[in-house]
Amino acid sequence: MNKGGFSWKRFVGISGAKARMSRKIGIPLTRSGRHQKIGRSVTGGGRALPVIFLFVGIAWFTRRRTK
Repeated sequence: MNKGGFSWKRFVGISGAKARMSRKIGIPLTRSGRHQKIGRSVTGGGRALPVIFLFVGIAWFTRRRTK
């Protein structure tokens, strides 16, 4: 079981300062956080995918009927 550990960065306050600065500027300071933010903005947080599939389905159906 993980018992945790001692972190100098948390003890000195670096982790908290980075977190506050990141929230204030609105840009994550970690690479994975930036990638997640970009992914959410591109896909609309997953809400845009059903709409895209709906439009693709409608376009496919109308194109197929006109032939």
